[in-house]
Amino acid sequence: MPHSRYQSPFCTRYASAEMQYLFSDDFKFKTWRRLWIALARAEQAEGLPITDEQIAELEAHRDDINYTDAARREAECRHDVMSHIYAYGLQCPSAKGILHLGATSCYVGDNTDILIMRDALRLLQGKLLSVMALLADFAEKYKDLPTLAYTHLQPAQLTTVGKRACLWLNDLYLDEQELEHRLDTLALLGSKGATGTQASFAALFDGDGAKADAVETRIAKELGFEKVVPVSGQTYSRKTDALVANVLSGVAQSAMKFATDLRLLQSFKEMEEPFEQSQVGSSAMPYKRNPMRCERICALARYVLCDALNPAFTAGAQWFERTLDDSANKRIAMAEAFLGTDAILNLLLSICDGLIVYPAVIHARVMNELPFMATENIMMDAVKKGGDRQLLHEKLRVYSGQAAAAVKKQGLQNPLPGLLCADAAFGLDNAALEVLLDPARFAGRAPEQTAAYLRGVIRPLLSKHSEMLGRKASLRV
Repeated sequence: MPHSRYQSPFCTRYASAEMQYLFSDDFKFKTWRRLWIALARAEQAEGLPITDEQIAELEAHRDDINYTDAARREAECRHDVMSHIYAYGLQCPSAKGILHLGATSCYVGDNTDILIMRDALRLLQGKLLSVMALLADFAEKYKDLPTLAYTHLQPAQLTTVGKRACLWLNDLYLDEQELEHRLDTLALLGSKGATGTQASFAALFDGDGAKADAVETRIAKELGFEKVVPVSGQTYSRKTDALVANVLSGVAQSAMKFATDLRLLQSFKEMEEPFEQSQVGSSAMPYKRNPMRCERICALARYVLCDALNPAFTAGAQWFERTLDDSANKRIAMAEAFLGTDAILNLLLSICDGLIVYPAVIHARVMNELPFMATENIMMDAVKKGGDRQLLHEKLRVYSGQAAAAVKKQGLQNPLPGLLCADAAFGLDNAALEVLLDPARFAGRAPEQTAAYLRGVIRPLLSKHSEMLGRKASLRV
């Protein structure tokens, strides 16, 4: 590639080769030719005078796109579809007369876009499910490990590392369900003609609407679709693009939440994203292990979130049966939304395949906060031994204030356990206090919730799609 021109970072740094291929010229124009062949075959089956030899000729040149001929013609006619019809006709002289018969430009353009989105969603689905499988295993492994839970980014109560992973996992589960719904409801445009009335196809079959319907049913079946859109203008509704982009935005939202949490946890030294042996964290500070992958997820997610607005504006800006102000925007926005989401999922695969947990740090942080959280339990234990609740409450208030001051003003470890053991009113020694301060007693039902969620929701989904699991990703830079 020349270094004197702009090149999209999606191609050079981020998106996978598989996703890039789906939005390539080769895939696009080969799909146009598949559609032209499917149209000719369907029209022949419904009685039009199209020969097997003509279809065979079209088949013979289905994949060898003569780009130079098409580019030369487009420079003259300023119409990409007409230029490729011309180029295909040069290769198929006996079939050029029946090529694109009854169709309008959106027959190849829109149907191809639907086919690309279907294949791209399937590619993303496999990666998304593979990320979910990795997170499910991680949640299972750490379902019993207590950790600080936060509200307002302030220590609140305890949860477990595995339960927190289920929060990330459930966001992705919601995204996967939306993605499946979009795949299940995605329909081909079919062969609707210039304004969606099938007028040209009705004319070809002397007004026989059943044959016009049969043509697009045959086309859909050949391209792997069970249905076509029931009603349209020249194009499929641009709301389809907006709905698909919303799915991609959802994945970006979930990934950004995960990556932001992990960036914070890495700052706390509780968890880390993978860090390779020769990886450099900083050009100035050799010791640093920056969360580069999570930061990149957040950066790309912001792009995808903003990009999802483009199809929404396009859907609202369409006039009557069609306008062309969708084309230039849509070919950029939809491609880059998919490429960006693909890059995000590649990063998630890379991170979740090697998440690092530091249980000792987690425990130390828990134990520095837990005495505050356990004060009610300690008070109730002392009351059971005959203590005065009001007196104990006041003592705990005072000791908690002293301990908080020592932690915040002097940078000390939490001295509250020692203060309580030294006060006979609580009847505690170190061994008894250790029992009361067992973190597992303060995580509620987090372990059971984790196990039930994985067993009842995630494992059945992963089992249903087992053939799609196991995707891996390697980062270029």
